[in-house]
Amino acid sequence: MLILIAMATFVFTLIGGLVALKFKDRLHIILGFSAGAVVAVAFFDILPEALDLGSKYYDSSIITGTVGLGFLIYLILDRVVFLHAHAHDETDQEHVALSFPESKHIRRGTLGASTLSIHSFIDGVAIGLAFQVSAAVGIIVAVAVLIHDFSDGINTVGLILKNKGEGARALRWLAVDAVAPVLGVVSTLFFTLPEQNLSIILALFCGFFLYIGATDLIPESHHAHPKLLTTGMTLLGAGVLYLAIQLAHV
Repeated sequence: MLILIAMATFVFTLIGGLVALKFKDRLHIILGFSAGAVVAVAFFDILPEALDLGSKYYDSSIITGTVGLGFLIYLILDRVVFLHAHAHDETDQEHVALSFPESKHIRRGTLGASTLSIHSFIDGVAIGLAFQVSAAVGIIVAVAVLIHDFSDGINTVGLILKNKGEGARALRWLAVDAVAPVLGVVSTLFFTLPEQNLSIILALFCGFFLYIGATDLIPESHHAHPKLLTTGMTLLGAGVLYLAIQLAHV
């Protein structure tokens, strides 16, 4: 099953990137759903599982504090290391275009795409570690990662195209991003973590997912688009994942 899920991450990332190339004007709907799904998994599944596993070893404040730490770690990576930036409207895009020559645009696109690929690798590791907890947790985390990989494919292509990259370059980076989570999943076949460590890892990933959903996917889906529609899609994404989580634990 783990290998099949690993291959599914490859397929979902590819599909996301191809959708980005074909339906550029409807991506806010897809991202809205992804935002709700990722945040729902963090709150309704990963956090309760981390608290449950960690209750034998840690006070609950340690687990929730680790969630906050994960959020802040990802913020630092996003803002300082990865230099993540968004151009939310035509004025922003014109400003970015004037501020950077073409060579810097291409380097920025490459940096962004490589960052997403690293993140996709971590997503794959998250799936493998979740399956070490239980099959139910693994499947739920896999669903969240698959949805996020779909948006990762969208974002990888978008970053390259937005930074003056051609379609062929975008497809090459899409391939790299699609392979990354597969490698992440496979890597976890060669090591295991004790239960007390898994609870901390899950808490960190909860913080990561909250950051991705709240500060990346929600803003990307929300800006300059019909607010009611994108909000509805975010709520739908959260609702679908909530139901999936409840069914997985029946």
